[in-house]
Amino acid sequence: MRAEKQYLLDEIKDEMEGSEMIMVMSYQNLDANQTAGFRDEVFKAGGSTLVVKKRVFLKALEGTDIELSKDDLGGHIGIVISKEHPVATTKSIFNFIKEHKNSIGVLGGQFQGKGCTDIDFEKISKLPSIDEMRAQLIGTFEAPMSQTVSVMNALLTSVLHCLDNKAAEGESA
Repeated sequence: MRAEKQYLLDEIKDEMEGSEMIMVMSYQNLDANQTAGFRDEVFKAGGSTLVVKKRVFLKALEGTDIELSKDDLGGHIGIVISKEHPVATTKSIFNFIKEHKNSIGVLGGQFQGKGCTDIDFEKISKLPSIDEMRAQLIGTFEAPMSQTVSVMNALLTSVLHCLDNKAAEGESA
């Protein structure tokens, strides 16, 4: 292998090592502004993008759970890698795909050490965000306390209503 290709292979392997998510995609019909916008969205979500040559990428896949052949890799190939926020990165990619139909296709990849298909990644993109999960957890903790306070409030109010009704009966008699 030539030195340039070995350097590219080492760079791809270094990026992939220790990643929570590796998504392989094909892209076409993206102009420079759309490509820059895509990279910005992925970067904001905590990921990074790489454009790779197919043969070098297939060598980099050896020893991973990603099962792709040369026949699966149609068009230009790009990789999105996330080491910290894989769900947010996946969401940003699928939001971009919704806005730019027929430009990007997810081919497969790896999520937290396990091989994934495009359907798996689509399901992951529909998971709630970290903030939504935190809100659900807080709501779960808060609901019993709120219900207890409501019951105690109802008990106290009912005693006051009984006393008020008794006082109103005493005045009318």
